[in-house]
Amino acid sequence: MINKQGIWFLTLTSLALVLSVYYITMPNELLLTNNSNYHDTTKTSNNKDNESTTTIKQSELITSMRVELDNERNLLLNELQDKLSDNNLTVDEKNEVYEDLRYLSSIASLEETLEKKIKDEFKMNSFVKLDGDIIEVVINSGNHDKTLAVNIMKSLQEEFDTKKYISVSFKE
Repeated sequence: MINKQGIWFLTLTSLALVLSVYYITMPNELLLTNNSNYHDTTKTSNNKDNESTTTIKQSELITSMRVELDNERNLLLNELQDKLSDNNLTVDEKNEVYEDLRYLSSIASLEETLEKKIKDEFKMNSFVKLDGDIIEVVINSGNHDKTLAVNIMKSLQEEFDTKKYISVSFKE
């Protein structure tokens, strides 16, 4: 039979393993901070009569915002993991730290889901940051369209049961 310390050790080891596999398989482009932060993906389809080219460009601003947020979350994650491995904490304190770790994971997952929803519905690259009841959205577009911003806000609000404060800004 496994005791509480064994369960905590197994949980932390599993978390460390999952995170290490994630960081090893993460694309190197996300970690670069030089002027090559523009990611161009060009798809060309050849038809019989015409040729069309679609270019998707992700701005340096959105990439830098993602990297900055990831760095902040990684520092917080490391602090929480250090607290979790501290032998001087009580079981209740460790449970609170574990809940904070789960909350961070759920926030990151929700942000990714919202970015994918914007990409699917509006065909725009975006950056989403959740902070409690506040959702900040940065859209990679020079066109400051109020109706588009309202539609994005309505679309994101559908994902939540409670009212959220959603701000949408357009940057290029």
